[in-house]
Amino acid sequence: MDRHPDIQEELLVQEQGDILLLTLNRPQARNAATLRIAQAMAAAIDEFEARSDLCVAVVTGAGGNFCSGMDLKGFLRGEKPRVEGRGFAGITERPPVKPIIAAVEGYALAGGFELALACDLIVASEDARFGLPEAKRGLVATAGGLVRLPRQLPQRIAMELAMTGEPMPAARLHACGLINQLVPAGQALDRAIALARSIAQNSPLAVTTSKAVILQSGEWPAAELFERQRQLTDPVFASPDAREGAAAFAEKRKPVWQSSAPGAPL
Repeated sequence: MDRHPDIQEELLVQEQGDILLLTLNRPQARNAATLRIAQAMAAAIDEFEARSDLCVAVVTGAGGNFCSGMDLKGFLRGEKPRVEGRGFAGITERPPVKPIIAAVEGYALAGGFELALACDLIVASEDARFGLPEAKRGLVATAGGLVRLPRQLPQRIAMELAMTGEPMPAARLHACGLINQLVPAGQALDRAIALARSIAQNSPLAVTTSKAVILQSGEWPAAELFERQRQLTDPVFASPDAREGAAAFAEKRKPVWQSSAPGAPL
């Protein structure tokens, strides 16, 4: 899938069957994001969404860290690691319709934390640390930290992260429900790939529809919840996958899904 080696050297794009692995590859800078990374990520996500043979993406960092945020040297040169309409790292403002998992070792700071927050699931090592240090540098977390954290954490924990700028250990955030799985150091990627394989066994249409309902329903009026849900879910029950799932269960075999996940933004 590495069709653009000139812009993708800072982002390794690999396929493991129906799983796409995206690795930020600037270990010497704790994988701080550059414009090149943002452009490469956006291109990789576009292809991921377009291909029916790829079901789940996993994003991680090389060299023992996830991502330390924006490359400040690039910022001083006037470069911002964002893509118009896509946001920081080419993903935070418009994550993929298909599921994406963050595999976090070491530091996930500033935009790196926001990149993880843009993912659907987070697997983190026990020694991982997450933080929004922007206030320490006279900046604010505009790549999703300030708007996603209070939706995914108790408000006071979100306030502490944003206002102190101090990192929090993964264990505390796991206890708050932000992290799906807490694993020994060095095992985050393996566990994330195992989780991705578990998701990839399921109907792509059912998975992406479930994701859409969960993400969108928080904005629906209470009186319209089930009507709006039906608008998204009725096509699933009428799909060939619904019949195939029932038949496979009755025949005690693995289902052969016919659907592919739609590649339109949520």
